[in-house]
Formats: sequence, C-alpha cells, structure tokens
Amino acid sequence: MPYKIEKARIDDAVDIQKMVNSFAERGEMLPRPLSEIYENIRDFFVVRESGGVVACAALHIAWSDLAEVKSLAVSEEHRRKGLGEKLVKACLDEAKALGILNIFCLTYVKPFFEKCGFVEEDKATLPHKIWGECYRCPKFPNCDEAALIYRVKQP
Repeated sequence: MPYKIEKARIDDAVDIQKMVNSFAERGEMLPRPLSEIYENIRDFFVVRESGGVVACAALHIAWSDLAEVKSLAVSEEHRRKGLGEKLVKACLDEAKALGILNIFCLTYVKPFFEKCGFVEEDKATLPHKIWGECYRCPKFPNCDEAALIYRVKQP
C-alpha cells in the first residue's frame, strides 16, 4: 500500500502526542504536551492509516536560515517501510520551498539521518536558541544526542 505524506490537521494532535510520548517514555525523544502539539500543528507532517496517525515529523523554523526536523516517530508496525525517510524528505522539501538552507536534528539514530543526507555537526555551532526545550529532558544538561545538519546545495 502506498503511503501518503500529508500536513497534519488539528484532529491529528492527540494521535501525534500519543506516538511522540510513547517514544519519550523510552527516552528516545522529548515528550510533547498536547498544548504544544496544537500550537505547532502546522509544523507537522503525518502518515495516516485507517483514520489514525501511524507516523509523524515536524519542521520547526528556528531562525531565518535554520530549521529543525523533530518529533520524527513511526509506529512499530509501520517501521522499515520508508516512512521515516519520506517524512524527512517532506520536511526538507518544505524548508527548501521556504528558502531555509540549513536543517538540523538532534538524534540518537545518527545512521538514519546520515542516510537522508545529514552530516554530523558540533553542537556548539548551533545557536543557543535551539536549546530552549532541553531543560525538559531527563538527561539535561548532559546531552548525549548527536547533532546533524543538512545543508541545501544552491545551484
């Protein structure tokens, strides 16, 4: 079955939160309160099946030339079907359409993002503004995520 990547709708928020927070419970990403999902619903892309969200990712604009791919989650039963790559591509395509040339992520799954064209980046090079959510992490201030960046090649 071909899966379709779509922009999230307001009625996807609860499903997105459940999916993201299931990964957060395992220490794989930050938890997201429902209010934050609603406030940022326009950032999200989703894959739906049988009316429910089975995968999601968000593109969050951090600055004029910098955005973050975050909250990338694919349900266990839908893994290994290319959905994560398709969601990252949707985020990258949107960033390019907006004129954003640098897209980063913080991740424990470095090989996945490298496969998507990201390269490792020293966390110290990223602006302090992006660390605003980190205080919610149980590992703060000893972050063990890798920072990676995708730089759009200009013609």
